[in-house]
Amino acid sequence: MGIQLKTPSQVAKMREANIIVADVLDTLEEASKPGVSTWELNELAARRLRQLKGESAFLGYRGYPAVLCTSVNSVVVHGIPRKDVVLQDGDILSIDFGAFKDGWCGDSARTVAIGKGVSPEALALLQATKVSLGLAIEQCQHGRRLGDVGHAVQSYVEARGLSVVTQFVGHGIGREMHEAPHVPNYGQPGKGGRLSVGMVIAIEPMINEGGADVVVHDDGWTAVTKDGSLSAHFEHSVAITENGPFVLSKN
Repeated sequence: MGIQLKTPSQVAKMREANIIVADVLDTLEEASKPGVSTWELNELAARRLRQLKGESAFLGYRGYPAVLCTSVNSVVVHGIPRKDVVLQDGDILSIDFGAFKDGWCGDSARTVAIGKGVSPEALALLQATKVSLGLAIEQCQHGRRLGDVGHAVQSYVEARGLSVVTQFVGHGIGREMHEAPHVPNYGQPGKGGRLSVGMVIAIEPMINEGGADVVVHDDGWTAVTKDGSLSAHFEHSVAITENGPFVLSKN
């Protein structure tokens, strides 16, 4: 199926779903402390989602067993919450969450520092990844191209000696969590599909401190850096409007 353009009223519905996502992520970020297991965070996310009357976009998706992805340190994306994965001071944790409200999907992610012992290098990785997402969002203007979006990420992080994961990309979003088009975090300016008013895309830089190579564990989900280096992940759902980018998943 091709790209599905959204009307302003449909974008407003997607905003409602994304407000739920942002609320849950805020709740999780506050709770992400040393001694807390990633399974406890998953249970917290499920409880808060019920309170907000949303539905999980992740649970059961292609057999995924949780409402949340929790990716610690060298885990790039799709880490499965576990009772025996307990956060330690100095860890970094990527939390990725998606929800449906009234048939429309929201999706967002952020990486948080755990405790007081996170290294300056790890904090710099988090900051660079977050900034690269902001630069990509600035490119979400009618008439720009997907290559402009990806290049904004790639050029910023590579100038800082970091690597862009190419095995996974962002995506269109709407009534389904994953719609057309693919949204790479790399590319050439002026190349790729053209952005149009009514498009809604999830931009999600996944940036490694070391090399770009990723391997997936036998569980079929957990993706880790091949060289064991740290990885960070930030994501927002963004609508292209006549007035520029509208970040749906920001409070």
